[in-house]
Amino acid sequence: MTANTGLMSIGRAAELIGQGKYLNIAGDEDALRQLPKGDWIGGTIPYFMADDGGTIARDRVFVHEIEVFEELPSIRLHDVDSLPQLCRTAPENGYTILIVPAFGPCHGSFAENAPNYEEMYMKPLVGWVAGVHLDDLGQRTPKVVLGTTGEFSDQHAVAIDVPLPADKFARIDIINLFQPGAGAAITFDATGFAAGDCRIGGQPANLAEHLLAGGIDSRLPLVADYCGAAINVSIKAIDANARRVDFYAPVFPGVEYRIAAPLGDYVNAFQAALPRIDGGLTFSCNCILNFLYSGLEGQRTGPITGPMTFGEIGYQLLNQTLVYLTVDG
Repeated sequence: MTANTGLMSIGRAAELIGQGKYLNIAGDEDALRQLPKGDWIGGTIPYFMADDGGTIARDRVFVHEIEVFEELPSIRLHDVDSLPQLCRTAPENGYTILIVPAFGPCHGSFAENAPNYEEMYMKPLVGWVAGVHLDDLGQRTPKVVLGTTGEFSDQHAVAIDVPLPADKFARIDIINLFQPGAGAAITFDATGFAAGDCRIGGQPANLAEHLLAGGIDSRLPLVADYCGAAINVSIKAIDANARRVDFYAPVFPGVEYRIAAPLGDYVNAFQAALPRIDGGLTFSCNCILNFLYSGLEGQRTGPITGPMTFGEIGYQLLNQTLVYLTVDG
């Protein structure tokens, strides 16, 4: 991690932009609008894990400085039509940081289709979903920023492609404290951010009724095993009248989900799960649901800091997960 990475004043971030640094910046929309044009990408969020613990700040921004090597990074906006080319146009050796605004067209399209993108999983893709202060829900939309032009958008995603020299490589790591619980497997017939009818233990059922009748804690995500990796789908809301459950990420047919096993002390569990990182930490983010459900305001989660987001990207869309990227070699 560089000396220019962390939660900082708007003035300090502006200085770094003026110095020509390539940056990934997270902050409240009003804070981001005070920054000058330059070689940066941004997204709206006022929740952070800082060096001194979890915090909510509208007057500061979290900056990741991106180390530049032989080739300069490239910055661009993507719409729904160009997103599927994201990995194909990425550097052969390097990585891409992608920011997607929550609830916009790119959010849904990426969440449902990213696993099928050309060259997905062959080139490191990491990033996060921009959000808003929870008090602003329904009043402001999450946005991304193309720093080179100063454009704000809730309809596009923004990405920075970072080439690496041949002797270096990027690696993505995901820390997910949740594991599938002992309950019956849950399957769905269609892809979507909401579901009602499903199969539980192979029998027809309704997920909303199952969760409510069982008194199941909706803070626990659905967890699926993707080739040995536990992937969460977090529950957004349960609508008893509509017999529907809304999610923060889509469920997919042909995948078995289970309600996550309850977690004890989140902070201690997280500390125990963190690997030793000797250097090269380039990017990291954590989920706002972890921040809220685990009471992380004022708590530290080891050496990994960054925005607390409305979703994490480690190749595909993730929930209630910490994602970080290192450059080694």
